[in-house]
Amino acid sequence: MQVVSSLKSAKTRHKDCQVVKRRGRVYVICKTNPRFKAVQGRPKPKR
Repeated sequence: MQVVSSLKSAKTRHKDCQVVKRRGRVYVICKTNPRFKAVQGRPKPKR
């Protein structure tokens, strides 16, 4: 999985890529080609 500062290029790599937000991070997932996975951001600190 790649950590990228901008997901603009990661979103348009493949037609099956989806952008998903989980636990304060933004993920790009691709079921047909898993090497296109990417993540951006850090989760917010818990109090």
